[in-house]
Amino acid sequence: MGLQALFFYLFAFVAVASAFMVISAKNPVHSVLFLIVTFFNAAGLFLLLGAEFLAMILLVVYVGAVAVLFLFVVMMLDIDFTELRAGVLEYAPIGGLIGLVLAAELIVVVGGSVISPEVAKTVAMPIPAITERTNTAALGDVLYTNYVYFFQIAGLVLLVAMIGAIVLTLRHRTNIKRQNIPRQVARTPATAVEVVTVKPGQGL
Repeated sequence: MGLQALFFYLFAFVAVASAFMVISAKNPVHSVLFLIVTFFNAAGLFLLLGAEFLAMILLVVYVGAVAVLFLFVVMMLDIDFTELRAGVLEYAPIGGLIGLVLAAELIVVVGGSVISPEVAKTVAMPIPAITERTNTAALGDVLYTNYVYFFQIAGLVLLVAMIGAIVLTLRHRTNIKRQNIPRQVARTPATAVEVVTVKPGQGL
């Protein structure tokens, strides 16, 4: 057994074990921590395959943003997880159906490559060898040449979604004092100072 195969089995075993602990841990904080461990080991598997770009994206996006954000949300919010677990059995049939669909897709993909190995030779844009082109450069060639318009459209869709989320959550409250910069700059002594004549024996 070579060193690469040893690391593959190590990363795969830890990833599968951590993924099982994600769904079996009773504490949601522990589940998120096991999820982070799963992401790290999946990134190691990507590195072994020569897909360093996907490994870095997995660490930066999922571990650095999604998992950490979810961890802080779970730790900061007072959620009654006992009440949430009470209705888990109601969704068991739907979850089982989704699991069967995913298993069938995996069987079709893996079984198709085993039954018909010549399918891999019919790929329109095969992945170049690592010695010829790195994984990051190969992805850049595909995204910014063949699919550049789809890439730009995806960016516009995300921009519209971000602006829509900001507009929908923005609320202007009338009973809150806000700073008016133009009004402050245009102030004069006549508008800034008010002289009040107070009669003797009377207050303001």
